[in-house]
Amino acid sequence: MRTRGRLLLANLLVGLALGFTVTRIGFGDYAELNRMFTFQDLRMFFSFLGAVGIIVIAFALLRVRRDAQRVHAGVVPGAVLFGIGWAISGGCPAIPIVQLAGGYLPAVITLAGIVVGVRLARWAGGRGLLRVERGSCGG
Repeated sequence: MRTRGRLLLANLLVGLALGFTVTRIGFGDYAELNRMFTFQDLRMFFSFLGAVGIIVIAFALLRVRRDAQRVHAGVVPGAVLFGIGWAISGGCPAIPIVQLAGGYLPAVITLAGIVVGVRLARWAGGRGLLRVERGSCGG
């Protein structure tokens, strides 16, 4: 099998494992996410903390270092909009796909909102209203 085929297979297997895990811990369930955002159940927050802890350990073991850089001006407003969208829709960009696969049809609206948001970011970036860097949604 060629390297590209192996990479595709590895990505497919990791994606399936991630989708399964996300579904099992409740990230695809709108009610579960709503309980997290309304602080009725902190289990999801602990899942996030566990994920961050695993990444910190992995980065330390792999000796991943980043140079200290100034935070891009769009990070904070972008994070706020992302959080608001996530709280309203019950899903960040990957979750609506998991929800749709599980039969939750309102996820189509979330996916449409993601597409509109990316298009708006590209539009704003093309008019100089938004600084869009290569590799971001508009790059």
